[in-house]
Amino acid sequence: MKEGESVETLKRMLRTPRLVPLLLLACVATIAFGAGCGGKKRPPAVTTDAGRTSAPARPSPTPPPWPDVPVDAGPDVQPMREDAARSEDFSVNDATGEGGPLADVYFDYDQARLADAARAIIEKHALWLQNHRSAKVAIEGHCDERGTVDYNLALGEQRARATRDYLVSLGVAGDRLTTVSYGKERPLDPASNEAAWAKNRRAHFLVTR
Repeated sequence: MKEGESVETLKRMLRTPRLVPLLLLACVATIAFGAGCGGKKRPPAVTTDAGRTSAPARPSPTPPPWPDVPVDAGPDVQPMREDAARSEDFSVNDATGEGGPLADVYFDYDQARLADAARAIIEKHALWLQNHRSAKVAIEGHCDERGTVDYNLALGEQRARATRDYLVSLGVAGDRLTTVSYGKERPLDPASNEAAWAKNRRAHFLVTR
């Protein structure tokens, strides 16, 4: 059959409604067997997780060590005279470790530096401690939940030591003060929000006789 006759025959077939579905079916069958209707078949896309490695989580850096330097007694609180009136009738912390006579001091996020508000509170604590010579204090460093366990233990230790050093500089005997870090393990507020985190970044004073 000549080319011109083939075209005319195809046109007549397309004008016949019954033949159109047959032609479409033939085209679909041709695609299924890889011939296609005027194009090459794309190779199937293959995805695999083999060889993929996820980037390891970056650990929080370790805070620099708190400097071991001597803390000189400062002039803000003068030693009491031996004959000065003292009060040894004072409350201590309850069984949970809270509710003691000395208020907590708080820290900014990721900081161990004492803010002015914290220093003002510690200065009042120094006066109280000088008036209650039998009181001993364990200063606890606490952090919020963000960061690794090791990072927060180191940061909590820095906060406790910064607090202790300032008390010593105010004239409180160093042998009455100890420090311990609980990092993020003992949050005061277990919620996970900014308000709770602010409460948990603290130095806490556990008072005993």
